[in-house]
Amino acid sequence: MVASESAGQKDERPRHDLNRPWRAIRKHAGIEDVHIHDLRHSFGAIGAGSGLGLPIIGRLLGHTQAAATARYSHVAIDPAKRAADLIAGQISDAMNGGK
Repeated sequence: MVASESAGQKDERPRHDLNRPWRAIRKHAGIEDVHIHDLRHSFGAIGAGSGLGLPIIGRLLGHTQAAATARYSHVAIDPAKRAADLIAGQISDAMNGGK
């Protein structure tokens, strides 16, 4: 969470706009062309590519609709291909004397 300007005060309220702090962070990090959405998309894409289920990724991203998370499925490694590769590798090892 990014603190608001009223942080620590009696009537503290959450920050509703992240534009100003995000601009400062980008400038300091030298990544001025990166958007907050880019970070969310990368987070989801890495999760999908790592084989995490879309329901879990959606929950982590705060999605309430499965369709919102479905866009990350294109980067997921196809489980059937992964299984076929695993089986093929074991058959190959067996054919080569277990090497």
